[in-house]
Amino acid sequence: MGRFRGVLLATDYDDTLYSTNATISPENRQAIEYFVAEGGKFCISTGRSYINFAIQMEKERLPVNAPVILSNGASIYDFATEESLWLKHLPPLAPRHLAQVCRAFPQVGFEAYHQDEVFTFRANEVTRHHLTRCHLTGVPRAIEAMPVPWIKVILQHPDPGMLQQVQTYVRTQWPEDYDVTFSNPYLLEVTAKGANKGLSVLWVANHLQVKRQDIYCVGNGLNDIPMLQVSALSFAPANSYPAVRAAADVVLPSCDESCVAEMIRQLEARYPATP
Repeated sequence: MGRFRGVLLATDYDDTLYSTNATISPENRQAIEYFVAEGGKFCISTGRSYINFAIQMEKERLPVNAPVILSNGASIYDFATEESLWLKHLPPLAPRHLAQVCRAFPQVGFEAYHQDEVFTFRANEVTRHHLTRCHLTGVPRAIEAMPVPWIKVILQHPDPGMLQQVQTYVRTQWPEDYDVTFSNPYLLEVTAKGANKGLSVLWVANHLQVKRQDIYCVGNGLNDIPMLQVSALSFAPANSYPAVRAAADVVLPSCDESCVAEMIRQLEARYPATP
């Protein structure tokens, strides 16, 4: 049957499974293959959208055997069947709201994700670095000329303090419309209300008939806290932001020290092998 049968492991991608030098360590890969061979369900939960995570699936030959959570929880996609299982777009008024944000904060730019395209408004150094890292090309466009609907928006500025003000502004203006979380200090991600990693992990668990007490999550970013909160035992790598380490039950070695492999070793104690 396998010692991990009925167990779901959901991991963040960048700076958790994927190291700072843009690789997946042999130790992580071997441990995941062992976890899957022992009946476990391995899920990646990432802020990346389909258009750039599909590149990673091909490049890294990722050993997932569960649906993948994309766009900070706004999308769930099964790469095995090439099927979109769940998708929640930003509300129709999002372009008008984002135009208001940009008037209030004229230094801030953003990326808007629509189907297989990324549109940019007031691209800055953060935008250019992010698109390069994700192997994407952004199309500059006036807000009113961008096609809709959007799956998510990433607000960007090199000053984290400025983005914290933007986060407060969006949450105050439209509290019922958006989830607004940082994926790193320079990227403020906006999804539809209820589209976050925590609720999406629960959706995947229910889809796979995994019990709540058998869900385990690991991540380093503030946007990972919702999924740590639904985990039976939550994990964070040592390179996590302080608030994430505080939210986790267990702090692992860093992403450059094969933290996912260490997590799986710790899960072995919770699921001993049967004779």
